Amino acid sequence: MRLFELTGSDAELSFSPFVWRTRMALAHKGITPERVATRFLDKSAFAPSGSKTVPVIEDNGEWVSQAWDIACYLEKTYPDAPSLFGGPLGMGQARFIDSWADATILRGLFPMLAADICACLDAEDQAYFRSTREPHLGCSLEEAKAGRDKAVIALRKALDPMRGTLRHQPFLGGETPSYADYSVFGPFVWAHCCTDFAILEDDDIITQWRARMFDLFDGLARTAKRAV
Repeated sequence: MRLFELTGSDAELSFSPFVWRTRMALAHKGITPERVATRFLDKSAFAPSGSKTVPVIEDNGEWVSQAWDIACYLEKTYPDAPSLFGGPLGMGQARFIDSWADATILRGLFPMLAADICACLDAEDQAYFRSTREPHLGCSLEEAKAGRDKAVIALRKALDPMRGTLRHQPFLGGETPSYADYSVFGPFVWAHCCTDFAILEDDDIITQWRARMFDLFDGLARTAKRAV
């Protein structure tokens, strides 16, 4: 199996939150893929998939894109490996959490991280990133970054549903992690790889959960290459 992932100017810096969802899902299934580095402006390596974004996997000639679709593919294709969802009910609940993480965490983090992400890229990708992301932000990357001390307070408050869950169990999936955890964890790895800005406070129960996630699979995410 090959996993196509977005990297910075350093090919070892894999920072996409969506790729990290897939990397954690693959590790959960006990699969170690061949990792293929790609850049924003070079999508030729995974062109046969028809996708314009990563993650993409190629598994014995089968191309699958989008982190959620990859997780569903892994669950169906490797049923004897540990389950990502714990059955149809768990899959439905994980789908909700995946959507919530996109709308709340990814959307909340992006303005805070955008300038730091851009700094991780080579010159051509930096120009592309700035020209495509600044219209979305409605301001320069630097202006978005300047407001993050205030913005992070609102984001922390928006994470209260996680805190309510984690007061009763160590993972969003219960006693053991599931794809619901990987959906939420991907954005935190994104931040970990690209910035030293503190997203969470030290005494936050989510910080404790994040530490448990970093410890999974022999510290897969903890040992990831960082730009800072």
